[in-house]
Amino acid sequence: MINEFKDFIAKGNVMDMAVGIIIGAAFTAIVTSLVGDLINPIIALFTGGIDFSGWFYVMGDESFPSIEAATEAGVPVFAVGKFVMAIINFLIIAFVVFLLVKMVNRIKESAEKEQEAAPEEPKGPSELDVLLEIRDSLKKG
Repeated sequence: MINEFKDFIAKGNVMDMAVGIIIGAAFTAIVTSLVGDLINPIIALFTGGIDFSGWFYVMGDESFPSIEAATEAGVPVFAVGKFVMAIINFLIIAFVVFLLVKMVNRIKESAEKEQEAAPEEPKGPSELDVLLEIRDSLKKG
């Protein structure tokens, strides 16, 4: 059973998947920073200073200055802004993954075209060449 597990881990697909997950986690952190640190301020500029990450509704009669204060008080909060930011993060990640897949497919297609376009070099005389040579030899002799 241990040998089967070693064989499973040693396969390229498992290692590729592991690398993809690790890179995906790092990429998610980058996109989260991109959205929170760069896109949110731009959106706030055009919406008159509205910061989506702080957009929330308290489920009750109380009022709180921030979502953190409401959460600390134990009051249920409808965090609209966090949801909007999750949608923006998803759309950005999906678009970048789309571009990456498109680029990889384009590279694969160009590599396949190069292989198809490269003519095969003859490795020696063809059967027809040999037969013609034999015919010519018989005519001479």
